[in-house]
Amino acid sequence: MELIDLMERASFSDSFAPQILRMAQSYKVPLICMEAGQEIPPHPSGTGVFYIVSGKGIMTVEGEEKEVQAGNMIFIEKGESRGIRATETMMAFAVHIS
Repeated sequence: MELIDLMERASFSDSFAPQILRMAQSYKVPLICMEAGQEIPPHPSGTGVFYIVSGKGIMTVEGEEKEVQAGNMIFIEKGESRGIRATETMMAFAVHIS
């Protein structure tokens, strides 16, 4: 078992880069810490589960935009294009399954 404290691992900067919390051949778990205006452009990937820990943003899935906020969980099927843009300081994590 591994216990990860998201608040300890959170790191915000002027140039966004996800922090990989855990990774194996079949999955990847990035921590996403974004300032308002930062984004991950839409891209296809494996099955994804996103959980918004704090803040707000716009999630784009297959060209459809949806506002997301703290407490929301988003499920995205394998191959669907997805991206996210922070509209305020936002922290989220994802589980990408290959």
